[in-house]
Amino acid sequence: MRLSNSEHIEFNFQDPAMEKKSNSKKIVPAAKKPKMIPRDISWLAFNARVLQEASDKSVPLLERIRFLGIFSNNLDEFFRVRVATLKRMLLVGKSTRMHLEENPDEILDDIQDMVIDQQREFDRIWEGIEEELKQQKIFIRTEKHLNKDQQKFVLNYFNDEVRTNIIPLMIESIQHFPYLRDKSIYLAVVLARQDNSVRQKFALIEIPSVLPRFITLPSKEGEADIILLEDVIRFNLPHIFTYFGFDKFTAHIIKVTRDAELDIDNDISTSLIHQIEKGLKDRRKGKPVRFVYDKDIDPLLLEYLMRRLGLSGKDNLIPGARIHNFKDFMDFPPAVFRERPHPQRKSFIHPLFANASSVMHVIQLQDVMLHFPYHSFDTIIDLLREAAIDPNVTSIKITAYRLARNSKIVNALVNAVRNGKQVTVALELRARFNEADNLEWKTRLEDEGVKVLIGIPGLKIHAKLCVIKKRIGTKTIQCGFVSTGNLNEKTARVYGDHCLLTANRNIMADINRIFSYLENSKHDIKLLQACNTLPVSPYSMRPFFLRMIDKEIKNAKHKKGGSMIIKMNSLSDPEMIGKLYEAAKEGVDVKMIIRGICCAYTENKKWKKDITAISIVDEYLEHARVFAFGKDAQEKVYIASCDWMLRNLDHRVEVAIPIFDPAIQQELKDILTIQLSGNVKARVLDNEQKNEYKRDNSGKKIRSQIEIFKYLHEKQYS
Repeated sequence: MRLSNSEHIEFNFQDPAMEKKSNSKKIVPAAKKPKMIPRDISWLAFNARVLQEASDKSVPLLERIRFLGIFSNNLDEFFRVRVATLKRMLLVGKSTRMHLEENPDEILDDIQDMVIDQQREFDRIWEGIEEELKQQKIFIRTEKHLNKDQQKFVLNYFNDEVRTNIIPLMIESIQHFPYLRDKSIYLAVVLARQDNSVRQKFALIEIPSVLPRFITLPSKEGEADIILLEDVIRFNLPHIFTYFGFDKFTAHIIKVTRDAELDIDNDISTSLIHQIEKGLKDRRKGKPVRFVYDKDIDPLLLEYLMRRLGLSGKDNLIPGARIHNFKDFMDFPPAVFRERPHPQRKSFIHPLFANASSVMHVIQLQDVMLHFPYHSFDTIIDLLREAAIDPNVTSIKITAYRLARNSKIVNALVNAVRNGKQVTVALELRARFNEADNLEWKTRLEDEGVKVLIGIPGLKIHAKLCVIKKRIGTKTIQCGFVSTGNLNEKTARVYGDHCLLTANRNIMADINRIFSYLENSKHDIKLLQACNTLPVSPYSMRPFFLRMIDKEIKNAKHKKGGSMIIKMNSLSDPEMIGKLYEAAKEGVDVKMIIRGICCAYTENKKWKKDITAISIVDEYLEHARVFAFGKDAQEKVYIASCDWMLRNLDHRVEVAIPIFDPAIQQELKDILTIQLSGNVKARVLDNEQKNEYKRDNSGKKIRSQIEIFKYLHEKQYS
């Protein structure tokens, strides 16, 4: 029987320690830290799983190319953020490093070795994919393999589209070496004469990002020939440098990755907006943390570039193949493939909303859980559109972290203001790599009359919340949602997330308390202390999860079968990992589904029961956070916006939400069971981070994402 909206479970978050110092940040002393896998090594192991997808021949060829692009993009961000952080740590004393890695120099050496090994594997996979493309009559042509018609086409294309977008830099004649932009690639050119009559010269050409990377060439019937933009430029080097008198040209791609961390302090005398704007400008000139180059580059040119850039062998010099900035291959043109790689599984409307005239009316009657991307995100858009035009709706409050480029969420909110509603958006300006976009959203929203909250010193707003208020006569009615993922209709098509739509009074009361905390100029922690239904970071989330694990440890000690299932993106918090070790030592059945970083060891001879841990990498990005504690009738299930990382538990505003409805609880448990039983795309997370595929002897192949689609689709029509 489903709990009604008026029923309530009291969790009593307050404990004596938190009462004394409610907003203190709990740091595990170094001596008490559990043994853990280094975070950055675990992250590289995750990216290796992405690379495995690119090498899996059961994956459609276009998707394998895109996985190479994802791998490359991931690695770029890893160097911009994590490697940059480690390099910064080398500049400070050990006492300042606090609870972070004690030996960043050793970790950097390990990173260098692992990245070079992965780069070799990447190059091997790409060579194989090129051969498979040829079998499908798809050819990637270089400047040296063009027929006469194609040569004419490339020359005309260069003159019409490219020439005015490039300006070569004669770097030997420039006193101050030009700034090489992060995210750009450059052709490093050697100019010489066949007869060696003049000294060779060096030049740089930035590949213009305003033009498409892939250009389709005139091709034979039934074939598709593609050339990369940099090879169009290579072909035209004699025309670019015609007045210098050179007749021999070699050119190789280079790329610099820079420190992308924003130095945002808590100085209240400087507005957060000005700090971010300054940080964005500084980011563009961040210190180089990686230099990637074609391994066939002229040795003298390489030596010259390293000297002018101030690089040494300690600066993550990564030799690669001919092509760099492979992230662009996420947009490899699908039109060149004669057939779609596989029938698309389309998102569908949740059955409770399929024929409903009002989303809010359905939510008033019962809680509903949406599972993206299986369920359509359109329901969220419809809810906000309905709220925007409903004359009884008085206000909408919502959080935003990463919005879609042409956000329908924003469109609905703007139209709500135009219809006389009070709209408040808690917009996190410090969402990494979305800072500039969110600054623009802030301006647009405020121009339309939306009240924009821009964050709290020292805390990012990462919770995904919405509350809508209606006034009917003298009665106020509220509904809204709590989600594990961003309110972004684009990523909702590929990110696996859960979103609870509810009108539960106690949940709505806590969401209102959280917004009061965000709106309060002093950000009074007492407003979070008053939350009795939702665990909230940075106040009650950590102690709440610790108590839930302690309860299962107690059950195991009393032979009552302690059990928990934990699903999240990343696990790196020392205190939480130490508590999991304690649970395993006492025989608690701990099962984990961790997509990315997992710093916890899963096997130990001193434990009564090893931890079962898998990672699922497949067509959709597993982004949901789900926590199930206990068994049978005693089981408690939660979804949350947070991972178990120090930043989530102590330095962000995060929310977890209990699932009261038994049917929804069962639905979530069924999905977790499907994921844990998967034996096609699941990898075992072991102590050595070997990424071995999970296999069983049943003979039945279970690809969890497809099985979940079938499970939910059958419920749709049952």
